Amino acid sequence: MKQVSGKEFCKALEKQGWQLLRIKGSHHVFGKTSRDERISVPIHKNMPLKIGLLRHFMKVAGFVEKEL
Repeated sequence: MKQVSGKEFCKALEKQGWQLLRIKGSHHVFGKTSRDERISVPIHKNMPLKIGLLRHFMKVAGFVEKEL
């Protein structure tokens, strides 16, 4: 699986229609009006997200690996 930083994942979320709801510390919280789920993406410099966390975010957002 491709390594993606928090900043890159945020850009991918915005392309898919997710909106930035708020920023609390180093976490950007995204949501969609048609969905109840929220995604809290950690932005820690330019470090890549851990694989398990990235897979969870992709599952919640409905992404496939090609969309990153």
